[in-house]
Amino acid sequence: MMKEYQTVTDVAGPLLFVGDVGNIGYNELVEITLPSGERKKGQVLETSKGMAVVQVFGTTAGLDAKNTRVRFLGETMRLAVSEEMLGRVFNGLGEPRDNGPKIISKEKVDIAGSPINPYAREGPRDFIQTGISTIDGLNTLVRGQKLPIFSGSGLPHNDLAVQIARQAKVVGKEESFAVVFAGVGITNEEALFFMRDFEKTGALERAVLFLNLADDPSVERLITPRLALTTAEYLAYEKDMHILVIITDMTNYCEALREISSAREEVPGRRGYPGYMYTDLSSIYERAGRIKGRKGTITQLSILTMPGDDLTHPIPDLTGYITEGQIVLSRDIHRKGIYPPIDPLPCLSRLMNLGIGKDRTREDHRGLADQLYSAYAQGRDLRALSAVVGEEALSDSDKRYLKFSDEFEKRYITQARDEDRSIEQTFDLSWDLLSAIPETELKRVKQEYIEKYGRKFRKKA
Repeated sequence: MMKEYQTVTDVAGPLLFVGDVGNIGYNELVEITLPSGERKKGQVLETSKGMAVVQVFGTTAGLDAKNTRVRFLGETMRLAVSEEMLGRVFNGLGEPRDNGPKIISKEKVDIAGSPINPYAREGPRDFIQTGISTIDGLNTLVRGQKLPIFSGSGLPHNDLAVQIARQAKVVGKEESFAVVFAGVGITNEEALFFMRDFEKTGALERAVLFLNLADDPSVERLITPRLALTTAEYLAYEKDMHILVIITDMTNYCEALREISSAREEVPGRRGYPGYMYTDLSSIYERAGRIKGRKGTITQLSILTMPGDDLTHPIPDLTGYITEGQIVLSRDIHRKGIYPPIDPLPCLSRLMNLGIGKDRTREDHRGLADQLYSAYAQGRDLRALSAVVGEEALSDSDKRYLKFSDEFEKRYITQARDEDRSIEQTFDLSWDLLSAIPETELKRVKQEYIEKYGRKFRKKA
């Protein structure tokens, strides 16, 4: 029988300090018995010189240092995984919240996951169609990629998340595709929104939801993304499925990390976040990719709200270093009533070239994206200039680009919340918009592609 300790020396926020312990492991599970007889679970955060720091899953209300008993279980946190998880909704600790039965499985996996040997990794490839032109056409998502969405408070990133979850697919291939969704520190209203949308559209049948609510203990926020990724790894690498993992909101995760760090009285780093936040975030983001010899893949979309819309804030800053690009939502574009308010100029998909081109999307994709980006950037610059000197001072060519930028926002960026554009529709729209620009100025698209794909739109223009 495992030894029980009644040597709690201190309680600080969600942390218990237990003295006179021996042979205790990092991340080991703990059972805590309150004086009232109520039992809670916890996890060892740190151990040294006979002292263990335990984070409690739940509130520490009612804990009495003298009468609280602690039992170390000798194992790390594991998740029972099964294909029966598809179509189910769980809380932030992996317990059912849809009134369904508990998952009973022989397969119990450590939620920390196993690091992927870099030599065993295969390069991400295969275009994932989200049905959103600004992503598919300009910042293509590739299977096995980790691509975060940088948003701001009050912007419709949740609408964008469910739209991508609903519409994402690999065109032309009949393969098992599923979504694992993790809501971290979300409100009850947001949780209801996600559950209703997934149920109403039928997307829940091919999805697994983990929802950690804002009134749940903050320590659970550190667990929820790892539960989602553990589920994704099982479905991808054991059941040969292609999984899209969507995590929202990573800012809430980092705030919980800062709260725990503060309770442990660690020396704070930049803006109070712990110095190891980069390493901690990488342990989540790096759990995406392809493995040689395995059919399944994990693609990751992590959503984070930038405090103060600041791209240089530690959370988006560190995320940008670890991941392979970013999709950025703009408050200025949102104010114009445009959905989704994605600003193409600061966006980037570093792996885009691996998933586009001949036999993947279309041979003109790269040049078309470059030309659209260039023309829109030019139009945006001229918009700022015309605000100073007036539109009358612009040349005819400048006015053309100014008009192009307006049309680009109205027709290309703007979509309905249920509009699922195919990549062919996105290409046709691109050529149609570029027909307003003289052919001699289309320097980023090969002439043969103008003849093959763009000519019909030019005749119409």
